[in-house]
Amino acid sequence: MTEAPRMHEFSKIKEVVAGWSSVRQFLRGGDAGQIVPVVIPRDRRRYGWLFMLGVAVYLAGFALFTGGPLAVLAVLVALFFVAIALLWLWRGAIVEIEQGTTGVLSRYGKIEGTLSPGRHYLWWPWEKVEFVVDTATEIPYLAPVAVCPTQENVPLKAIEFFLKFRITDPVAFVRTIGASNFDLVLSSAVQDAIRQRSRQVRTERAYDLRGSDVGDMQEYLNRQLASYGVRIIGANIPDVQLPDQYQQHLATRERVAKELTAYEREWELTRKQRIDTLLMEIERSKKERDARLIEVKEARNRARQDVARMLEEKETEAQRVRLEIETRGRAALLEAENEATALRHLGQAHRDNRAVVRYELARRRIEVGEQLARSAPRPVLVGGEGGDSSALSTLVLAQLLPQLAADGTAQNILPELEDQSRP
Repeated sequence: MTEAPRMHEFSKIKEVVAGWSSVRQFLRGGDAGQIVPVVIPRDRRRYGWLFMLGVAVYLAGFALFTGGPLAVLAVLVALFFVAIALLWLWRGAIVEIEQGTTGVLSRYGKIEGTLSPGRHYLWWPWEKVEFVVDTATEIPYLAPVAVCPTQENVPLKAIEFFLKFRITDPVAFVRTIGASNFDLVLSSAVQDAIRQRSRQVRTERAYDLRGSDVGDMQEYLNRQLASYGVRIIGANIPDVQLPDQYQQHLATRERVAKELTAYEREWELTRKQRIDTLLMEIERSKKERDARLIEVKEARNRARQDVARMLEEKETEAQRVRLEIETRGRAALLEAENEATALRHLGQAHRDNRAVVRYELARRRIEVGEQLARSAPRPVLVGGEGGDSSALSTLVLAQLLPQLAADGTAQNILPELEDQSRP
């Protein structure tokens, strides 16, 4: 198991006393890794100009009482000392406030106001710049808090809290708390806020604090530090260190997660390969299906053409058969009509022939009767009552018929009569 990284130390805030030439260096670079937002400048004004002015007054008095050329020399020397005294006073009265900082002015030791960046002149000796405060820089502050209990009362190894603050009211800051005391107040407030946050999370979710939203903590700190003229600009939790046992569990979980990720990547590659293979198979199947569809369409078109041709042939054959049947029918009908006409004419001729035959039969009967009457003896007709033939006449006729038949006359006459009587 690798050794856990060493926990960072709390950032330290302090104020230093330095000359005006070192103010910029302390405010921008700090002092031995410590944050210096406030510098107490040493007063560079000296009272040697009063000594020079006293010498000038003495020489002026000497020239006034002595007179002569020596008095002129004494006056010139006195003027020279006066110029040096004024130059000394002017140089000592100059105060230059660095850009991004604010000077806190005091009179007779009482803070009266502030001095904006730039050059200022403090002519009176009771006026002094007590502090130079950095009011433009967002000062970073790191607060690693150890032994932070979680919701299950498991102490976390450490939680690092990083914030940036800016001094918005330099007078309230130096008058109310000062840099050294502010360091204690800020570290206590940060520890309190971090422990409140750690109490709200479970141990297995402690790593979720890294990079989480700490807006509520920032508002909490701003409410506590508002009276000191300080405002928190930004804050976050860059690192959380779990206990050793949880770190081992975490290492195992991370290893399992990495293996799972590797398996997932391998499966993803395999799945993509399979998907690509399936897509290729699908494309090939689509092409085969399209080719088969084209073949089926061509076969269907050929079948349609064959069917159309067969239908056309069948229709032609049917038309031919229909025409043949119609022709035969017309011929049969014409033949039947002709036969009917012939039969009608034949029937008409038979009717006409029947009348003729009847006439001929009747005439032959008359002729036969006449011949018979001529050759036959005169029968004795015995008439009965009412004109009917009597039994006696019938008996006589029966006796005469055989004789008539023997002569042959009746035999020749009777067949002709029978033929003529037929239709």
